[in-house]
Amino acid sequence: MDIEGIKTWLETDGLDFLIRVAIALVIFLIGKWVARKVTGLVKKGMLKSKMDETLVSFLGNGVYMVLMVCVILVTLDYLGVKTTSFVAILGAAGLAVGLALQGSLANFAAGVLIIMFRPFKKGDAVDAGGVFGIVEEITILTTNMRTPDNKVIIVPNSQVMGGAITNFATKPTRRVDMVFGCGYDDDVRKAKKVLQDILESDERVLKDPAYTVGVMELGDSSVNFAVRPWVNAADYWNVFFDTHEAVKLRFDEEGLTIPYPQRDVHLFPVESDGAQKAAS
Repeated sequence: MDIEGIKTWLETDGLDFLIRVAIALVIFLIGKWVARKVTGLVKKGMLKSKMDETLVSFLGNGVYMVLMVCVILVTLDYLGVKTTSFVAILGAAGLAVGLALQGSLANFAAGVLIIMFRPFKKGDAVDAGGVFGIVEEITILTTNMRTPDNKVIIVPNSQVMGGAITNFATKPTRRVDMVFGCGYDDDVRKAKKVLQDILESDERVLKDPAYTVGVMELGDSSVNFAVRPWVNAADYWNVFFDTHEAVKLRFDEEGLTIPYPQRDVHLFPVESDGAQKAAS
């Protein structure tokens, strides 16, 4: 295009177009500034309500993206671009992406629910999604858990929220459920007293709520006692292991037996064929 052509364009439609572009640029910059301010106010409001920081950041970014899409559409509309078809294209693209990422979107939605309702937090011992372990990290798509044998398992959030969640760290105390048996020939009252003495001598066993020791079953070969002390959550496994060891040692000292499965073999003499013929 020569200089004369440029002058003619400027004198006709060019100057008006440049002015519209300049105004559109101003609209975009002002809209971007407003989007940032609104997003900041939304984040501050959510933080004041003591909402989780991860969720605040995620929702804040979502609000900002939605506002920026609106700003871009307004800017394009001012320039004379037909935004109806543009919105339709965005909708079709969003639908295609949604179908392609259906599993990821399910994990994403479950991650939002975990962050909002907080069924567990980092450091809790939980049984969720068929996995038992310590929660090490909660992301928007997965929950990372460390198992007792020090393996890290990455569990999809949809799997975590798709079933029952057992949180062992919610309450400060836990009840240790154990079963011990003695023989039918043993003194049941003596066995019960020994079990009570073991719990009484353990300082980790709480006085309130009180422990329970009682006959729960007359089994096939043993009288079974339910032994249920309450302990602090941090002492659960130590009390569990130590009590089993203490019961075995004390039963041995007191002459109490712990029945165990055993097989008795009875042999019956069988006469040979020759002996049977001689007898006949």
